Amino acid sequence: MRRLLISTFAALGLAGGWTANAEVSEDVIKSSFFPYENWTPTAPGYEPGVVINADNIEQYKGIVDEFLYRYVKMGWYEIKTGPTFAMSLHPNYVEATRATADGVSLSPEGTLVNHLAGRPFPQEPDASDPEAGLKLIWNFQRGFNAGDSETILPFWWTFRNANTGKTERQLRFHWRFLNWKHRTVFDPKPDLDPNPGQIFRSVYATVLEPFDLGNTQLLIQRYEDDLRRDDGWLYLSFQRRVRRLAVGQITDAFLGSDAMIEDFEGYNGRISDFTWKYIGTRNMLTPYVKHTEQELAAEPANDADGFRFIEMGGQGNCFPMVTWQLRKVHAIEGTPKDKNHPLAKRVLYTDAETMTFPIVHVYDKKGDPWKWFPICKSHSDYHLAGNKGAGVAVDSCAVFFDEQAMHCTTLQFKSHINKEDNDPILFNVQNMRKTGR
Repeated sequence: MRRLLISTFAALGLAGGWTANAEVSEDVIKSSFFPYENWTPTAPGYEPGVVINADNIEQYKGIVDEFLYRYVKMGWYEIKTGPTFAMSLHPNYVEATRATADGVSLSPEGTLVNHLAGRPFPQEPDASDPEAGLKLIWNFQRGFNAGDSETILPFWWTFRNANTGKTERQLRFHWRFLNWKHRTVFDPKPDLDPNPGQIFRSVYATVLEPFDLGNTQLLIQRYEDDLRRDDGWLYLSFQRRVRRLAVGQITDAFLGSDAMIEDFEGYNGRISDFTWKYIGTRNMLTPYVKHTEQELAAEPANDADGFRFIEMGGQGNCFPMVTWQLRKVHAIEGTPKDKNHPLAKRVLYTDAETMTFPIVHVYDKKGDPWKWFPICKSHSDYHLAGNKGAGVAVDSCAVFFDEQAMHCTTLQFKSHINKEDNDPILFNVQNMRKTGR
């Protein structure tokens, strides 16, 4: 089967005008995709199952991200821990990497050359390589973060006062993510056709509640050419018209939340908008879980699948009540090239196995700590029944925590990896107008 998949991806590469690449070595593949096969991350004095709180946080400072360390030290949160387990990605994505990644490189402008599908740079990051950070962020953007197609419904964003825990407002969404290119699981592979604009990926969100924002819609198109600026459109229900998003709006607060469009999924911008630096690799506690084994909320009530959200608690109910595990992560620092950007930098902790972001740190224009973004991921076999075997680190919960304003937006959601709900015809401006009031 493995050889058949390699031949299939090689044939797809040739059919698409790509040069067939030599097979990536098995040592590289195992290190990149199966780091826990014969190894378990450890730290001095750490044993899975320990509860880390204000009384013992100093002992575990080295395995806790710097923002969370401060929060635990102040008594805002206790970290429950559990054993490390593998969250292997779909074998098709792994085989696409094995078959094609050997010929992938970076252009002088920092864009990908000869990438067909899979992880562009599966090799371990090298501190002496000035492009190591750039390669890691490309691994994320061309990763399997939402599979080839993901639907999130229900999706609740709750605005909370972090001092009092008071819920101020709640938005309920329907989100869709669709990969047009570099697909490895859902047919057609590797690309959807027709795609005259050479869209790489689309994100489409619709507000369901509350009434005053109902049917507000957001559509983002990211193109294969990273030097081409993303297109974005917003349908405002009270205006009943679609308007194009200005460039600066991706760094504005999105619908009054603690997030901006650029924050989605950890980083939702062009690679070329930032300068990327590899900081290093470490073992760190991450909120990667088996969803069905967590402390679950009572909501959503009456879900047809019996699905329940991750519970929120801690200071202001701004923290995910999950079991954290020690995992290997690579740290990347991104510095915006635009001097008018509201951030000094963002630090992205990248899970070495899945190339997704468990933790993101955001620093304000002065360089002071500003926002903490933990993103919970679940093993797909311990989530929604329909996700079993999906081979995706499934979105399970997230938080946008603004420590300067003492405010947070908690995200609780039900993610489904599937292609049936995401007809490509939905991802266009005409559909936004059609479904508008």
